Amino acid sequence: MSKQKKGLNTICTHVGEIKDKQFKGAVSPMFLSSSYEFLDVDVKRYPRYFNTPNQEYLSKKIAALEHTEAAMIFGSGMAAISTMFLAFLQKGDHLVVQNTLYGGTVNFIQEEFPKYGIEYTFTNGYSVEDFESAIQSNTKLIHIETPSNPLMTVTDIRGISKLAKSKSILTSIDNTFASPVNQNPIDLGIDMVMHSATKYFGGHSDICAGAVASTREHMERIWNVGKNLGGSLSDMTVWLLERSMKTLGLRVKTQTKNAMKLAKWLEKHPKISKVYYPGLKTHPEHQLAKSQMHGFGAMLSFELTKDLDAYKFQKNLKLIKSSMSLAGIESTVISPHLTSHALLTEAERQAVGISDQLIRFSVGIEEVKDLKRDINKTINKLLKKQEMAV
Repeated sequence: MSKQKKGLNTICTHVGEIKDKQFKGAVSPMFLSSSYEFLDVDVKRYPRYFNTPNQEYLSKKIAALEHTEAAMIFGSGMAAISTMFLAFLQKGDHLVVQNTLYGGTVNFIQEEFPKYGIEYTFTNGYSVEDFESAIQSNTKLIHIETPSNPLMTVTDIRGISKLAKSKSILTSIDNTFASPVNQNPIDLGIDMVMHSATKYFGGHSDICAGAVASTREHMERIWNVGKNLGGSLSDMTVWLLERSMKTLGLRVKTQTKNAMKLAKWLEKHPKISKVYYPGLKTHPEHQLAKSQMHGFGAMLSFELTKDLDAYKFQKNLKLIKSSMSLAGIESTVISPHLTSHALLTEAERQAVGISDQLIRFSVGIEEVKDLKRDINKTINKLLKKQEMAV
């Protein structure tokens, strides 16, 4: 049976396994050596070269999930995206980048690119026309993120790919929010896919990692930069990541199903003024999302009505945790203006629609009725306190 014919959960469970030929164990053995034989070997292995046994084999799983020829594991999502950028951009080159983007990526571009003499333009929006108007004669790469963090905007992946190919420009995407369970950008024409593997790949809020997947040719170029920057991942964490990815399909499908139910419920809630979720028919890019996603993902955002304090709301939740990261099996919330986009100025946040009332909701695998109850109890508690204070 070829890789192309394997189902999602089969890939998650079996592709990239290391066979334990000595003891016949059911799971991949862990290779913790930082030094390997160099005489009479086909591969000279070294942790910083991203080619220890655990690193090499887990990369095969990620490549299979994203329908690419090759992949690499990094120490974090930022290690992955920064290495990818620096592999394809040099002094005098220009990057077109989506304006609705993870704050850490924005900060990296703004702080580091000037040091390298790399030019960049943030689009005015996220339509194909916005990207086309930002392209310059020295544009070498277009980078998108869809659905975006934290407003769940959806960008036309096929449209961006077609535009870039017409001008011989490479494309990359941050596919973290969707995960390969819900979206495969390579099939839609994108050249390179990156992930914060800390999120859905890890899925249990106990791993920090990143990944990039693409053709062998592109990955060779990324490897040449990566081995110099040194953003590799320890084999113990790689082994833990492989274990976590075995349940990727099961986890994300459950979380996605829960998110759809909660988004519909929140949209009708009297104390929620707005819900951002591409699965809702009211989402402006709902039809586009349907055309390029297998599922709408487990991330959503919502805005509390102005009479509720967003900080107090999060602090009083009992089941849902306030947490800096996302995509664990447990449901979590954050205020983007205090966390993921805290490095942006207030004017920059307002320009992309991130208000102080905005809550980003990473939906877990809990029972939906319990999550609804937690939200309702918290809102009622805050309203009661306000009434008593009057």
